Amino acid sequence: MNAGQKTHPETMRIVTPQEFSHVVQILREMRKWSQETLSAISGLSVRTVQRVENGEPSSVDTRRALARAFESEDIDVFNKPCDVPTKEHLLAEKEKFERDHVTVACNLVKSGRDLMAAFTTAMADQSMPATPMNDAAEETFATLLDYLRDWRDCWDLTSEVDKLEVYREIQNLLDSLFAANISVVIATRDVKLMSPSWPDKTPWPVTVLHMAAFEKGAEPKEIWVRRQVKFG
Repeated sequence: MNAGQKTHPETMRIVTPQEFSHVVQILREMRKWSQETLSAISGLSVRTVQRVENGEPSSVDTRRALARAFESEDIDVFNKPCDVPTKEHLLAEKEKFERDHVTVACNLVKSGRDLMAAFTTAMADQSMPATPMNDAAEETFATLLDYLRDWRDCWDLTSEVDKLEVYREIQNLLDSLFAANISVVIATRDVKLMSPSWPDKTPWPVTVLHMAAFEKGAEPKEIWVRRQVKFG
């Protein structure tokens, strides 16, 4: 199931429902997700997630939905024969994930003014649509992110009157997402950047803003983000 895991064709097989239940539960707990959050991100009902984690049989479509939720490049990864990972292997994967990621507390965005204010206090941002969205909502989320970044770059030069129009436009985009049953949450994290090529090895303090979209009503209290921040 893992790209870095060696495969042995003679031992490859489809995981049993009980084995799959362990896989799903550990992958979910890695991300600090509740069953409700996994339900929202996968598009499955909470009851379906519970049945899977209870070791009950699941359909091809259910396994595909869970593969997408866990950001697998192969949506049929759970439907194909594989070297079945042991519980020890899964726990090792969980430990590696927790070394590479950190959780940060997040807040529900309530207004366009508050969201723009958060963006202007951060020097960088990372975003993720953490729930399936239709094409219109996905485009609205991307438009919102582009709009926030564009205005952050010139905010200090923006007149107070123009700022009012910016707040209104951001609010309109948020309202469109809300009408599509999508909420936006944000979290900030202070990090220190340093490059081996810098003559001065003093770390550069930077505030990073993380923005994520979740199904309305399923917003988490914290989100996981990569511990190492990369810009490019």
